[in-house]
Amino acid sequence: MLPAVLLLLAVLTDLTTPRTVSAAALYAAAILAAAPLLSLRGTILTGVSAFVLDWAMFGYFGYHQSPIEFSELAMVATVTVIAAFLNRLLHHRKMQLQAVRDIAAAAQHAVLPRPPERVGPLRFAAHYEAAQTDAQIGGDLYAVVDTPFGVRCVIGDVRGKGMGAVRAVAVCIGTFREAALQEPSLAGLVERMERAVALDARQAGNVSELEGFITGVFVEFPQRGNEFRLVNRGHPAPLLFLGDTEQYVEPGRPGLPLGLAALGAGPGCVDTVTFPEGASLLLYTDGLTEARDETGTFYDPIGRFTGHRYPGPDALVDALLADVHRHTGGRRADDMALLAITRTPNNAQPTSAR
Repeated sequence: MLPAVLLLLAVLTDLTTPRTVSAAALYAAAILAAAPLLSLRGTILTGVSAFVLDWAMFGYFGYHQSPIEFSELAMVATVTVIAAFLNRLLHHRKMQLQAVRDIAAAAQHAVLPRPPERVGPLRFAAHYEAAQTDAQIGGDLYAVVDTPFGVRCVIGDVRGKGMGAVRAVAVCIGTFREAALQEPSLAGLVERMERAVALDARQAGNVSELEGFITGVFVEFPQRGNEFRLVNRGHPAPLLFLGDTEQYVEPGRPGLPLGLAALGAGPGCVDTVTFPEGASLLLYTDGLTEARDETGTFYDPIGRFTGHRYPGPDALVDALLADVHRHTGGRRADDMALLAITRTPNNAQPTSAR
């Protein structure tokens, strides 16, 4: 409605001011405002309307056939031509941007496909938010693979931003999907990931091997039993929801991020944690716990969900997202990835996943 409002203001200005005052600037502004807001037809219609209204005002005040009339109407016509050109240029830029967004969305689905809704007694839900507005993919990653050794999951955070981080995500996810099906032990899987990350850092041309690293949590749910195995490589501790309480699953021995084997920290620690029916495990990246409110206070999920029970991982993720968005007021400073896993009875009916 802005072009129409500006045209109305132009007419009112002409009618309510002395004859020597011209509203030419408002007519031009209306036409130029139409270029990014309306279609080509709407832009041309605005220009024609401005021309007719300006011509009518000259007739109303008795300035027909005057040099001032020819000069101002020529200006309105010229601005209309320029606005039509800008409208087409903006349209093509918009189409290019949409194509880039579509490619980014396809890349995200290829690199970070949605996890399966259900594998045996395990149900899954995942969510990803990039720090940049309208971005589709960043430096966080997650994956779920059903293997002969059990269901294996990973969540990670790549050091750095931009296309280098996206490349590292693709390498990490690809290696994980292959190694998860081949390595019989979780420790062997993590060691293979370590070699892949270090190799990718060297191939990327980093001056030092220590420049490229990835924090991550690796989880394995055996085919039998009510427990899971976990390796934490410098990543925020997962959250375990038991009943209506939540707690961090801290590693028995802290591990360095992937890609820092040169520091000689030794093999990582594999922890075993009880995971009964009805329990949920939340894997996340530091975009969650480093989310801040307007006073700079970090988000801490502990205690915020006490007394609440969630029927599945999708409900848990929805509740968590709503809570963190209330905390931050909708602001995002870092990528955030969430992967929730709930253990249900084998005969439980699945519900729709995210």
